[in-house]
Amino acid sequence: MTIPAIGSLEALSALSPSTNAAAKVGSEAPAGGTLAVEEGEKAKGSFGNALAKALNALEGSQSSAEVAAAEVATGTTANPEAAIVKVQNAELEMQLASQMRAKASEALQTIFQTQV
Repeated sequence: MTIPAIGSLEALSALSPSTNAAAKVGSEAPAGGTLAVEEGEKAKGSFGNALAKALNALEGSQSSAEVAAAEVATGTTANPEAAIVKVQNAELEMQLASQMRAKASEALQTIFQTQV
């Protein structure tokens, strides 16, 4: 069993052009995502590309969890356990993204405070 929140960490390993983890992370993204991802040889291993794909995957999991929660609430789901797991995974992914944002912000503040 793969936990999507842990799988989204693969986006960080996409910093090196030799890995294909960014494609794995972005495969869950909805078609016509909201973030523009630059295509081309130069952008394949870029941090921005990996970040955009990870955010698209996060957005996709959040929207599918929203649908699953609505199905559980209305009683139209065939498998309520799977729907609950989907919602829990989306919650974990959001917590991970929030913590990563906080750490990145903290690191940026440290860089700005560094005297040369």
